[in-house]
Amino acid sequence: MPVVCYLLQTHNNPDQIHRLVNAIISTSSRPWVLICHDPRFCNLDVKRFKQLGQVEVIWAEGGRGDFKIVRSYLDAIGWLLQNKIDFDWLVNLSGQDYPTQPLSYLEQRLESSPYDGYMEYFPVDKTHPWIGFSGEDRYFYQYLRLIPNLNPLIRGIISPFKTIINVSQPLVRLNLSYGLMLGLKARSTPFNDTFSCYGGSFFKTLSRACAEYLYNHSLDHPELVSYYEQTVIPDESYIQTVLVNSNLFKICNNNHLYVDFSDSIRHGRPRILTSEDYPCLLTHEVFFARKFDPAVDTKILDQLDQRIFTTNSSE
Repeated sequence: MPVVCYLLQTHNNPDQIHRLVNAIISTSSRPWVLICHDPRFCNLDVKRFKQLGQVEVIWAEGGRGDFKIVRSYLDAIGWLLQNKIDFDWLVNLSGQDYPTQPLSYLEQRLESSPYDGYMEYFPVDKTHPWIGFSGEDRYFYQYLRLIPNLNPLIRGIISPFKTIINVSQPLVRLNLSYGLMLGLKARSTPFNDTFSCYGGSFFKTLSRACAEYLYNHSLDHPELVSYYEQTVIPDESYIQTVLVNSNLFKICNNNHLYVDFSDSIRHGRPRILTSEDYPCLLTHEVFFARKFDPAVDTKILDQLDQRIFTTNSSE
């Protein structure tokens, strides 16, 4: 059975993180968990997590909308390699994700997998699922973050002007997804006929070979990192762009993660799942789902626990 490292990038709700780690450790055949936690929002009791088993906690600055979450991911791979951690596959999750079936099932599939990775990817210049602005707006402009956070009132005042500016000319873009960001059309981009820009979900399962290639590529091509550091939501493009353009790996275009964006027209964020969503999670092609919030609905997590722990104990 392969060794799977479950990389959790977290920033809040220690009890929810603990529940997730316990589910991973309890239903994985050869579990190894690395938590990259941003301590700016809450602290984690490291001893509490290490008592669960093969768990390590490191500190990392996270964030959405900029390159910090990608940097945290790359740094985590570097930490695994530098500490000579034995792993065959790397699965990245957030603290609000949860398994939908015993992870031994996922590991059995990975053991005989013909693929090097499982991740969503698509060319950003064609049809994509993003709402509100195009892939070109995200990755063919270079952005400055003028105001890190916007309250709803200010956002509402600026929003009509953003729409007018963005549709009336091609040189400037305003983005309000993660604060107020001003983008100028890039004079040159790293993208061309042989190096296309790809997009997709940040959450994926990669073989060790993919992870090592991605990490080394970031060291060997700092100019690509610098470019993506000034884009919007680089976590939904950088890794896909590097791995797909390499032409070295066989990637399955499915990350086996259930997400519901049906209520995200205004903000582009996935809906919090509840017990009413439970039937949607029972397919064998889904191993994780997001997002969960016990403050909204804890019954769905209890239902998933019943499924994954009962099934696992009956093997």
